[in-house]
Amino acid sequence: MNILLEMNYDVTIKTFPTRYAATVRMVIPSFEEEGMLWNILMEETAPLHLMDGDPCYCCAVFHDKEYREADVDVEVQKDVKGSYPDTEHVRFRTLPEITVACATCKGSYEQMDGINAAVAAWVADNGYAFDGPMFNIYHVSPHETANPDEYVTEVCYPVRKM
Repeated sequence: MNILLEMNYDVTIKTFPTRYAATVRMVIPSFEEEGMLWNILMEETAPLHLMDGDPCYCCAVFHDKEYREADVDVEVQKDVKGSYPDTEHVRFRTLPEITVACATCKGSYEQMDGINAAVAAWVADNGYAFDGPMFNIYHVSPHETANPDEYVTEVCYPVRKM
């Protein structure tokens, strides 16, 4: 099965530079509740008139060491320009440079299991080791479109060469 999955997704190595972001990290009931974190980020920063970073990555980082169905540790991040004060739940911080193995998923989130398996298999087969919590970059998300077929999500696993 993994051979087929790898053929469907183009896995590449990419390095993201240091960036400055607004972040919200909480344990939420389930992955489906991630939108709650984005709502907090947007509501608490609205009065600050954030300037989007260039590029402006909107990411969700999944901090749990292994897959969990409930009580998941998730952090959302939005790249910004400028300097801002922390709010009740939003922390502004510099994120370090990071090298990842990644693949892009076009379409609904129902494909996420397959793309995660494909990237994990690629990492194992190409002399890399995992090096931190995985994250998704939402290039086109429910914030931009109501049509799941139009979603574009980049699945990223921090890695280091073995």
